[in-house]
Amino acid sequence: MNFESIGDNFPLYLTGLGVTLKLLVLSLSCGLLLALPLAVVRTVSRGFASRAVWAYTYVFRGTPMLVQLFLCYYGLAQFESVRESVAWPWLSSASFCAWLTFSLNTAAYTTEIIAGSIRALPAGEIEAAKALGMSRGLLLRRVVLPAALRRALPAYGNEAIFMLHGTSLASVVTLLDVTGAAREVNAKYYLPFEAFITAGAFYFVLTLGLVGLFRWAESRWLKPMMSR
Repeated sequence: MNFESIGDNFPLYLTGLGVTLKLLVLSLSCGLLLALPLAVVRTVSRGFASRAVWAYTYVFRGTPMLVQLFLCYYGLAQFESVRESVAWPWLSSASFCAWLTFSLNTAAYTTEIIAGSIRALPAGEIEAAKALGMSRGLLLRRVVLPAALRRALPAYGNEAIFMLHGTSLASVVTLLDVTGAAREVNAKYYLPFEAFITAGAFYFVLTLGLVGLFRWAESRWLKPMMSR
């Protein structure tokens, strides 16, 4: 076991940690913002809009995220119309393609999580809000979405952890995240065990942090509501 080289390259792992956290926070934030209206459409609408959302979530949940990332970063570049479009400066960026892919992927899962929570709301809560004369928009804003988001916390916590692990795919499109740092150390010193077990330790600590965060959120917002 030779961890001296790992210590020498620890700043590289810290740089990779910054990239990983940036991708995670941006992807989860943008994915959640996209998932909220999609989940409402998925549960309220019965027409084309609902079927379109279902198709989107089905495609992104039914294909590997690595394939989606390859299609976004490498696949789109083969089309001349894309290379000549105004979007090319962004689509030629590995950071943007990773963020876009991760956001769309987690949004698909989060949409179904929130939609399932909306469907599981007790009918009595909805009827009581309607009896007070709430409009549909006010009902969604004051009753449905807050209650659904609280009930979705356990499942969404799992999705956040899966997304953290999924960010390791960013290294295959040249980004220097935690896994990318491990790959670089391995390529330099030929120490795969030491390089990748260090990366695993970083992910393990981050996962513990996320678990603790969501347990606190559940105790703060979910448990009081379930005990009533």
